[in-house]
Amino acid sequence: MSHATPPGWYPDVNVPGTERWWDGTAWTAHTRAVPAPLSVPHPPAGPAPAGARRTTRAVVLATAGLAVLASAVAGFLVLDDDGGRGPGSGAGAPSPTATAGASTAAPSPAGGPDENPSVLVDQLNGVTLDVPEGWEKPEHTLDDTSTMRTVGSYTCPGDSGNFCYHGTVTVRTAGGTDLTDMKELAEQDIGTAADHAYGEDFTGGLPHGGIRSHEQLASRSVTVAGRTGHLVRWKVTTGKGPGGYVQSLVFPSAVGSETPVVVRFAFDAGQEDLPLSLMDTVTEGIRPIGDATNGGVGSTVAP
Repeated sequence: MSHATPPGWYPDVNVPGTERWWDGTAWTAHTRAVPAPLSVPHPPAGPAPAGARRTTRAVVLATAGLAVLASAVAGFLVLDDDGGRGPGSGAGAPSPTATAGASTAAPSPAGGPDENPSVLVDQLNGVTLDVPEGWEKPEHTLDDTSTMRTVGSYTCPGDSGNFCYHGTVTVRTAGGTDLTDMKELAEQDIGTAADHAYGEDFTGGLPHGGIRSHEQLASRSVTVAGRTGHLVRWKVTTGKGPGGYVQSLVFPSAVGSETPVVVRFAFDAGQEDLPLSLMDTVTEGIRPIGDATNGGVGSTVAP
């Protein structure tokens, strides 16, 4: 009996102590260390009352039972009904080494790309971006996307109770569409990118007074991380403030099922340290995780 294996974290049988992300179709390059089990506090030194000894023994037995259960679940996930390797029984999923494009490297050690403030790592999409000087990587974002932005916020021109940033770049997986052509995807996404940057925010407010008009500055094919993609760039006029520039860059992921990756740029107008050439510099520096070169632009173009 065959079942589709849902996306999720599963043990990487080739790297003990590591889990790998299964996207429902193929293994990806996204790995992480197996979360450490919660430790049970040690009882205080010295003899304990009889009631405390019984309680401690119960905790130890319960912990041992959970460990046995966790071991059984891990074994079930690693071995399917036929004894093959896969994330779920009967799924027929290949092992990470049998999946094209899947990295079997262990998670980055301390000081690796994830901890490097000058590199933004998007594990799910399998790419890294160079963080420009004067930018930062926030730990948390409202839409939970890989994000880098200029250091220091300012009061939004259309909402004195809100804070804005002069420049942001976000990475996300294209979803909610049946389009597969990179140009069509970029043309579809640019309006959404403009709205998120200068239109209505998550609370229904208008931090920049809303978008009054836009002008298309560019629409061209581009090679990103060795893949043929497309970018669309707009100049946006807002109700309050100087307006800005937005760009949607779309290209196929180099890992898993090659689901398109969307990189959105938003630069406030009138900022000397945010020239449009910086969008090109960031684009040229995008590369697959593990690629030690200076980026994908100019590399062999894959379909």
